[in-house]
Amino acid sequence: MSARLDVFALPGAGKVIKQFTALGRLVVESPLPAATRELVSLRVSQINGCAVCIDMHTKEATAAGESSVRLHLVAAWREATVFTEAERAALELAEQGTRIADGAGGVPDEVWERAAKHYDEEQLAALVTLIGFMNTANRLNVMLEQPAGGYQAGQFK
Repeated sequence: MSARLDVFALPGAGKVIKQFTALGRLVVESPLPAATRELVSLRVSQINGCAVCIDMHTKEATAAGESSVRLHLVAAWREATVFTEAERAALELAEQGTRIADGAGGVPDEVWERAAKHYDEEQLAALVTLIGFMNTANRLNVMLEQPAGGYQAGQFK
């Protein structure tokens, strides 16, 4: 399987994609905990059905020491006991921010308030940026049919 289009090989599109990926690197440098970043990235990618991002963030999380139990339970985080209250709040915000069209009023205030109890404003800004970034990356990858399975941890660092 190969992608429908190699955007990196196109002069104009390649510039845009390189700038976009630079934004992703800025989120990695944010004060948001690394485990939270990977769990949120994985959950957003699961919701959007982005296999290449699921592959990437599962491998990055594993390389960073995340347990296989927690990674397997991200899809069912509400029923799992292995996540902290802060992680649960971030996962809930990620789901609400990803499924924004499903909620009549966007992200409910109580979801935001739960996240704000655990993250300061810099971290919240990073979390919101990450959720938006992942949704965009997922959509690009799904539309282009980027193949999954070949990612190596640290490949884009």
